[in-house]
Amino acid sequence: MSMTDSNIETIHQNIHQRQSIGQLIDPAPNTEQLEKAIQAALTAPDHHRLKPTRFVVITAEHRAAFGEHLAKALADLGETDPIQLERVKHHPFRAPMLVLALTTLQDHPKVPHFEQILSTGAAIQNLLLSLQAQGFASMWRSGAVVESDWLKRQLGLQAQDLISGIIYIGTAAKVIAPRAEIESQNFVKIWQST
Repeated sequence: MSMTDSNIETIHQNIHQRQSIGQLIDPAPNTEQLEKAIQAALTAPDHHRLKPTRFVVITAEHRAAFGEHLAKALADLGETDPIQLERVKHHPFRAPMLVLALTTLQDHPKVPHFEQILSTGAAIQNLLLSLQAQGFASMWRSGAVVESDWLKRQLGLQAQDLISGIIYIGTAAKVIAPRAEIESQNFVKIWQST
């Protein structure tokens, strides 16, 4: 099925308008809207269909418990400052919903780990674009806690696996200025043989 020029323009507008938004409020996506975004995420390029990407959804009623996990993760990394440990407990309240993006790395003779990591990155971008197309805003974060082996174990990961992002999701609390046009020629070079 071919797309019309109007559909193509709508897709490009959605991509160009995507921005990270830190101030997020209710509403968050409902079950069907989130499922649509996750389905979009799972179409990301995936060499040999290893399916390295997993998602864990933290709904509003579980944010406090997840904040406790973040504090334990930070302590696992050696943080002892009670102010920092208390501060990280409140991070989940930056948005009404969080989605953790995980990368379960597999040893494969034709698919190096970096390709599996990139696959999860592409999945996250698809997730963000789908959420935006549905009227939601998001912020892709990480921070020191994603390196915690303790937190990885709590999420069923092995030490080599990655917490590739903590995606904060909701509705933008305020309108933000559009992204400035990017001069693509500053980032593109046409290769020429010698």
